[in-house]
Amino acid sequence: MYPDHTHQPPAERAIELHHPTPLPPAVAVPAPVMQAQPSSVPAVASIVLPDGRIVTGYAISPAQPEPVTVKPAVSRTAVNVALGGIGFLAVCGGLILLTSFIAALTAFITQLITLAAVIFGGWIAVQLFSASGHQSGTTVNIRKATFKRNHFHG
Repeated sequence: MYPDHTHQPPAERAIELHHPTPLPPAVAVPAPVMQAQPSSVPAVASIVLPDGRIVTGYAISPAQPEPVTVKPAVSRTAVNVALGGIGFLAVCGGLILLTSFIAALTAFITQLITLAAVIFGGWIAVQLFSASGHQSGTTVNIRKATFKRNHFHG
C-alpha cells in the first residue's frame, strides 16, 4: 500500500521464518501424603504440588452449615392477607365514622338554623302583635295626619 524506501526490488527482500519451540512434556509426580495427627489440625499446612513446588498456608476450619430456619406455623402469605383485611376493615370503619360525623354535623347546623328562625320569627311576631298600650314609638293615624314641612302633625 505504501511504497518501501528500500532500493531493493521486492523479490530480493530477506524473509525470516520463526518456528515455535516445543516444550518438554510435563512429568506427573505423585504428591507425597503428609502424616497428620488424628486428633489435631496443624496450624500451618504444606502441600507438595505434582511439579515439586511446596505450597504452605494456614489451615481453614471446615465451613459450618447455616442453621436451618424454623418455618412459622402460619405462612407469611396468610399473615399478610389477614393484616390487609384488618387494615381494610379499619379504613371502612373510619369512613363510616366520618360519614356519621358529617351527617350529625349537618343535622346540628340545620337545627341551629331552625332555632334561629323560630327565635327571630317569634321576635317579629311579638313586635307585630303586641298590645298597642305599650308603644315604643309614635303611632300616627295617616288619614288624620297632615304634613307640614316634612313633619307629621296629627
